[in-house]
Amino acid sequence: MLRSLSQASKALFTAVNSASHGSQMGQLERGFATNSTDIFNIHKDTAENNATTTFAFTPANMKLVVDRIAHYPPNYKQSAVIPVLDMAQQQNGGYLSLAAMNHVAEVLEMPPIRVYEVATFYSMFNRTKIGKYHIMVCGTTPCRLQGSQGIEKALHDHLGVHIGETTKDGMFTLGEMECMGACVNAPMIAIADYTKGVEGFTYLYYEDLTPEAAVNIVKMLQKGETPKAEPVGAVIGGKWVPSKGNTTLTGTPTGPYCRDLDA
Repeated sequence: MLRSLSQASKALFTAVNSASHGSQMGQLERGFATNSTDIFNIHKDTAENNATTTFAFTPANMKLVVDRIAHYPPNYKQSAVIPVLDMAQQQNGGYLSLAAMNHVAEVLEMPPIRVYEVATFYSMFNRTKIGKYHIMVCGTTPCRLQGSQGIEKALHDHLGVHIGETTKDGMFTLGEMECMGACVNAPMIAIADYTKGVEGFTYLYYEDLTPEAAVNIVKMLQKGETPKAEPVGAVIGGKWVPSKGNTTLTGTPTGPYCRDLDA
């Protein structure tokens, strides 16, 4: 019995290891369910991201860091680790290099390992270099029911990359994100723009999308334009359905009501 369990465990480990270290085809097999965080949140030694590279906040960004730290008590400056890491990522073109994390640890006077723990826990942080625009397709149930797979396919066809990949020109990275919190306006995408550094950084949501609309947003970015980010109407079957105003709760609710809390 123990031997059988051991053999089963080895087989499972081999399968998982093969899937996680496979080629591009391995990513295709996992398809839309691939969590891009698995790809972006892993450190890989490169010429620009290793133990010998350096990073430091620019004087202008250091002022922003100091201002952010001032929001916390002097003896709790480490509490600023998330916003300071976020600014480091924005300055560094969308990802946290080893040097960037070490610099944040130095600024906040905390052990580097504590910074690594935060950076690898939250999916908002990228440990691998990404494109100047990080396009994230919502993959949670409401968006999938409303056609997010079609949006992902349209973006793949237009950009030539799959989830977890970056275009050859380094402009766009296609990722998947769990619940963006606007299910009523599904399907949607979020785009992080790292082209203008910390002060010009934007993180915009584009809701009520059709596959065609998602591609048009990318085309505008390719032209250097800023797409308008606002809901435009419900999407059914990959097509827009114009809003007709409120169709529910148009009258006085019949109850039951909450008791008078002031009584």
